[in-house]
Amino acid sequence: MDDTPEPGPVEGGPADRLAEVLSATGSVWTFLLMFLIVADVIGRSFLNSPIVGVAEIAGRSVVAIVFLQLAGAILSDRLTRADLLLQLIGARSLLLRRAMKVFFMLCAALVCGLIAFGGWGESLGTFTSNEFFGVQGVFTIPIWPFRWLMTLGAVFGMLAALLGAFRIATGARA
Repeated sequence: MDDTPEPGPVEGGPADRLAEVLSATGSVWTFLLMFLIVADVIGRSFLNSPIVGVAEIAGRSVVAIVFLQLAGAILSDRLTRADLLLQLIGARSLLLRRAMKVFFMLCAALVCGLIAFGGWGESLGTFTSNEFFGVQGVFTIPIWPFRWLMTLGAVFGMLAALLGAFRIATGARA
């Protein structure tokens, strides 16, 4: 018997609301990116006029979208995982299962924290270096918004994982 609650927010507090807004922003960005790619394909195939910079925008956008949606995925328990081991252990010991889920959340917080720590200096440096991505003279795009979204997304992911670990440990989520 699996007592895992259905995925979804459990508290509805400010952290959950922020995660939902960030996730929704990532979803809208995904839709706009798909529209841009389709417009580029149509322009390239039928009008012999591609949209300049789509590859650069798409390449940077995918990473930004992932980090925008990270906290929401953590807090709503929708991270992709193979949970066969958790189910087997949960059938025998709910306490051990809960301890393992807390451990996994703490590992996620550590990984997100390391990403944020590593990205912080790079993000600060993008303001002073005036760094751009693309082909100069054809299309360039500033790097700083994407680096900051990745770094801040990792910070929010770390905080979400810590909150998730607390909720699991206190029984707010099994």
